[in-house]
Amino acid sequence: MQPIVFPGKAGHSRFLSASLILAFGAWLPAHPAGAQCAGAVTDLSTVATCTAQIQTPTTVAGIDPARPYSLQELIDIAESNNPRTRIAWEGAKQAAERIGIARSEYFPHLAGIALFGNDRFINPFPKPLAPLGYNMVENPTVDAGLEMEYTVFDFGKRRAQLEASKAQRLAAAASFQRVNQDVAYNVVQAYYSLVTAQEKLVAIQQILTTAQTTQARAEAQLANGRATLPDVLNARAGTAHAEYDLETAIGEEATARVKLREVLGVEPSDAIAVEKPAAMPDASSVSTSVASLVAAAMQDRPDLKSFSEKLHSADEDLKAARTSYRPSVSFESRGSSQSIWPTVSQPALGDTTQFVWDVGVHLKWDLFDGGLRKNQVLQRQSEQRQAAEELHEKRDDVTRETWIAYLQFRTAIRQQEAAQTLLAAATTSYDASLDAYGYGVKNLIDLVDAESQLAQARLADVQARSAVLTSAANLSYTTGNLLRQRAGATRPAVTQP
Repeated sequence: MQPIVFPGKAGHSRFLSASLILAFGAWLPAHPAGAQCAGAVTDLSTVATCTAQIQTPTTVAGIDPARPYSLQELIDIAESNNPRTRIAWEGAKQAAERIGIARSEYFPHLAGIALFGNDRFINPFPKPLAPLGYNMVENPTVDAGLEMEYTVFDFGKRRAQLEASKAQRLAAAASFQRVNQDVAYNVVQAYYSLVTAQEKLVAIQQILTTAQTTQARAEAQLANGRATLPDVLNARAGTAHAEYDLETAIGEEATARVKLREVLGVEPSDAIAVEKPAAMPDASSVSTSVASLVAAAMQDRPDLKSFSEKLHSADEDLKAARTSYRPSVSFESRGSSQSIWPTVSQPALGDTTQFVWDVGVHLKWDLFDGGLRKNQVLQRQSEQRQAAEELHEKRDDVTRETWIAYLQFRTAIRQQEAAQTLLAAATTSYDASLDAYGYGVKNLIDLVDAESQLAQARLADVQARSAVLTSAANLSYTTGNLLRQRAGATRPAVTQP
């Protein structure tokens, strides 16, 4: 597949590259937040080991309204507070414990046994020695010892069960990674919504300043006899409209702060401050094909890895089910100290305490089970086919999502370039119209029209910047690169309530 090229400024070509996603560290978190395991979490085995060995965090992070938070810190707070991360963490721990259960089948099973009993039975006996032809025997018994059973050979059943457990563990670790990415992506969206609302507020303040400038110039022209009262009223209406838009923008900015706190899992309030993005994503001077982005998504998407490991687990479960048609060989032994004190009507028997034992090799081969094994194998085959279809469907979804995310980002880059050009042209047009109106060359209608175009250009520039940020974050999330951790990263500080 050929690289997809879209035009940049000054006739140069602009390309989108997978390396661009890796370069987003300047404005997206480069490592998982503190709610996750510390260290370089870059592969499933590391994540699985980390979640198994470290306890699930129980502390709840808070917000200090007195200082601004970076996006990295906001993600850390959200993951500390969000119960989904703890649920996924516990699921990964449970999957790790299932490996221990499967491994235990490779070891002998040793049990302590104890018997305290008393039985009474009829014992036939010759009449010359027993007048009634029998004796009544009462036999108190105490038996205490050890019993051991060890499966020697089972045609790979234990190995298949262990491999299935390992695959389930990796699948749980991948699910844990994706849950963290989901939480982080929700924070990213809320964060950029707030940043957009703040930039829109600044833009509307500039629009209000421009409208006030136009009104002042119209009133000056009216005082000089070069304008009419309707011209001034029209300019005043423009100022009032800008003031109305400013109040709306103030409310939207406050609402965005409340929504960000909601995503973070803290109490509702507008008391939160954020740091601005350090830099805008820049796709210039890099190139690749969409196929490379899709390949990166296939490699890095944790949810896709989870489906792949689930298929592996289904394969191993099917192997284990098929071994049930074959025999198993086990070694069994038992040793105990046995004490008896038998009594009979006549004659008396002796008491004794002796060590007794038995050892043997046990071969078990189920010959008929009413279709149990057959239906178990059929069930495992169906589960295997289901897992394969789910993986196939997920791969199609990842490919489609990557294409859509790429096209959205490419469109956002083009729109930002167009918005910057539009803003520069609208600013020049308004300045020229303002001077021309002052000299009486143009009328107020021309100036108001230029003012309106400048206002639209400012808002378009804000929306274009927002689209670039959100679409780039979406592309990073879609390709599975969001929260990819670099070695040596440090955990950001988080205040505790």
